[in-house]
Amino acid sequence: MDLKQFIAIVPDYPKEGIVFKDITPLMNNGEAYKFATDSIVEYAKDKQIDIIVGPEARGFIIGCPVAYALGVGFAPVRKEGKLPRETIKVSYGLEYGKDVLTIHKDAIKPGQRVLITDDLLATGGTIEATIKLVEELGGVVAGIAFLVELSYLDGRSKLDGYDILTLMKY
Repeated sequence: MDLKQFIAIVPDYPKEGIVFKDITPLMNNGEAYKFATDSIVEYAKDKQIDIIVGPEARGFIIGCPVAYALGVGFAPVRKEGKLPRETIKVSYGLEYGKDVLTIHKDAIKPGQRVLITDDLLATGGTIEATIKLVEELGGVVAGIAFLVELSYLDGRSKLDGYDILTLMKY
């Protein structure tokens, strides 16, 4: 299936010069959403995944159905102040700013094999920060899966040494 036909291109969003790749048309189409989810599940099947981790909010949209299909749990990575219990945190840079990500301190047990999911690999800052959180808790990043990769931003270079799946490249 050509998933690119379900991605809306939005120029100058959220600010001038950014060309936003909107996944909501893909999510609105049950067949395309199922195909994308099934493709990530197939990628993860032989990786002995114990838990899925995804940064808010689109990482939840990708990771939760994958976790369900694999019969494993899901651990959210959220912006600072959004998780109610004790967390660890890391600062990171975005393609258009800076932020802080957190995860519950007990979300991952040492040695657990983790699949990180998100909608988009751009500069790699969000996923690099997510990896730091997972590894600080003793998790092993067994794979990273994205719907879209903006290869011209070279975010993959920040993820050197990790196994990566992207379903679409721009």
